[in-house]
Amino acid sequence: MAQRVAKIAAVLVALFALFSTLSTAAFAGTARHTSAGGGRVVLIGVPGLLWSDITQKGTPTLWRLTAQGSAASLSVRTTTVTTCSIEGWLTVSAGQRARLAHSNCALPPAPTTVTGGTGAAAPGWAAIKKDNAQTTYEAQVGLLGDAVHKANGCTMAVGPGGVFGAADGQGRVDRYAPSIDQVPAGDWSRCAFTAVDIDDVFRAFITAGADANGTQVPVTLKQRATAAAQADHRVAEVLAATPAGTTVLVAGLSDSTSTPHLHVALQNSAAGYLIANSTRRSGLVTLTDVTSTALNALGLAQPRKAIGSAWRTDASSASPQTKVRILNDEDVAAQAISRMGGVFFIALFAGQLLLYGIAAVALRRRWGGGESRRRILAGTRVVALIGAAAPVATFLANLIPWWRSTHPAPALLGCALLAIVVVTALTLAGPWRRSIIGPGLVLAGLTASVLGLDVLTGSNLQLNAFMGYSPLVAGRFYGFGNMAFAIFATAAILCAAWLAERPLRTGRRGLAAAVAVTVGFAAIAIDGWPGWGADFGGVLALVPGTAVLGMVIAGKRLSPVRLGLFCLTGVAVMLAVSFGDSLRPTTQETHLGRFWDQLVSGQAFGVVARKAGAMLHSLSYWPFTVIAIGSLCFLYFVLARPLDWRAALLDRAYTYSSTLRPALLSALTVAIIGMVMNDSGVVIPALAFSLAVPLVLAASVRALDMDDTITENGVEDTSTPAPAEPRSAPTG
Repeated sequence: MAQRVAKIAAVLVALFALFSTLSTAAFAGTARHTSAGGGRVVLIGVPGLLWSDITQKGTPTLWRLTAQGSAASLSVRTTTVTTCSIEGWLTVSAGQRARLAHSNCALPPAPTTVTGGTGAAAPGWAAIKKDNAQTTYEAQVGLLGDAVHKANGCTMAVGPGGVFGAADGQGRVDRYAPSIDQVPAGDWSRCAFTAVDIDDVFRAFITAGADANGTQVPVTLKQRATAAAQADHRVAEVLAATPAGTTVLVAGLSDSTSTPHLHVALQNSAAGYLIANSTRRSGLVTLTDVTSTALNALGLAQPRKAIGSAWRTDASSASPQTKVRILNDEDVAAQAISRMGGVFFIALFAGQLLLYGIAAVALRRRWGGGESRRRILAGTRVVALIGAAAPVATFLANLIPWWRSTHPAPALLGCALLAIVVVTALTLAGPWRRSIIGPGLVLAGLTASVLGLDVLTGSNLQLNAFMGYSPLVAGRFYGFGNMAFAIFATAAILCAAWLAERPLRTGRRGLAAAVAVTVGFAAIAIDGWPGWGADFGGVLALVPGTAVLGMVIAGKRLSPVRLGLFCLTGVAVMLAVSFGDSLRPTTQETHLGRFWDQLVSGQAFGVVARKAGAMLHSLSYWPFTVIAIGSLCFLYFVLARPLDWRAALLDRAYTYSSTLRPALLSALTVAIIGMVMNDSGVVIPALAFSLAVPLVLAASVRALDMDDTITENGVEDTSTPAPAEPRSAPTG
């Protein structure tokens, strides 16, 4: 029977890989570029411009463009926490995150005049190009300008910053004007691509300077409004001079303070919200998308080095007031999460440590025995379940629009606490509360279901969630982020194991293993599918984790060789998915397809090296991370034979649940491999433990309570199946 289960699992994995390849191939196009249209593009960069700056009276031109065109919040993250003006322009130039080494966020320097006095060159371009080519992002500054020149088009820059955005690989633009009013009338229609630098908002903050302590002098609301109004007037001048039929893009290319924000993105297209494949979110786009959008409007092929996606319109009849409010809300939510994130995780882990301390005291003392001790154990169990409910509650909090509150941070906290109460109540609301694993199964199932359904419907709960992802960081905008994966994978493995409890206890070992593998396979599909979780490292961890679970439940012995084969299977599955995704057009593929392209072209090493470096330094100093991996591996021995390591309480829980040991061994496998395969490193097992450990504690406390019942009454708790026979895990 165990061999039959293994064959079924192999067939499921093979079908998943085949289906992935065929379905993604169905979307493949023969051409890897947009249709040639020979258009004209004017990019108006307004560094520092926020949606809170846009008002009907103060910025009438931008307000009108918001009403008539498409709008979005723009994530401007480059290589550092905040993005300076020049870095924003360089990122547009490269279509990839770029930087200005040792930047102090000054205004862009004036260019040098070339080409008979009509063109210009960006100062220090050779050093900038060399520096960016050597970063882990390998940004190719000048990519956009080179693409225009290869198509026999010319480039024009207005203002110093525009030169850094429109320059070719040599750092040059064909035509240059220091300001809008100095552009000859015919030049607005002369070049295919024009970059206009309107720096009024950014300049207001830069010229404010710093005090004696080096702290930036704050700009008043009135000063900011004045700067935004001046920028709006210049935008109006550009729009008036631009020939009909020109694609106009407006982008708040950078931050203006040390606090990152989401900025303004506008296009003179149909009314609605901007959306791009890079984010899959209506009303949210990225800075690298600006390059792709310009190339698309120009009818030019997008080079592989450019990673963004072209903007398109999600039609909407929303009023400009509604658009501005909704897009500003996104920044408000991102700011709240950014400010409270550190405090939340400190409180979470400190609270759980306090829980374990209280549990240790409660479990070592009799507290008078009898009913008093039982109440202590019941209370400890409830507190443990509250701790386990916290992760999923952080996502459920986003079901309520807390960001619209006058005080978003307290509102977010209140929503999270409400979700914790509701989830904990559900785990104890039914007859399953008397079972040793019943509440854990309900909570794990609820957690896996919430996160699974979330990625199937657009990952709306993960954006601006404590354990989700932030558009300010811009590491991911859809699918499973590393933290959400850790919670989802742990919950899915525990749920898969505990669903197999009943058939395993009744002697149907093959059926139990099949149930566990089927649930695990569903989790793999949700996590790895490009249109859903799109999680490369997650599949590499879940495939061997599911295989370990199926093997242990089936009664088969594990070995390093078998574990290695399971890991190779995970690699094969993920490569098949990546290959299928790569068959789609460049503008449609996800990072999975891009990884395959990089692998084939020999450029994948940089990506792998960057992620490996981030993983090894997740504890700041790489030897600490290596020690952490070793410590986690040691846990296998503790979980396999808890009595050998004086973990008697865990062993008692094992006697009441036949699947608790396989569940923990498999969850640990996923945590370790997930740690090694993801750039978040130790964050993966830390968050996995934040769910698993409280659930194990709750089960162990219930086992102790059941032991007390048997001891005091001489009979077993009839609401719970009889204890399983203790047995060693089939490892080694």
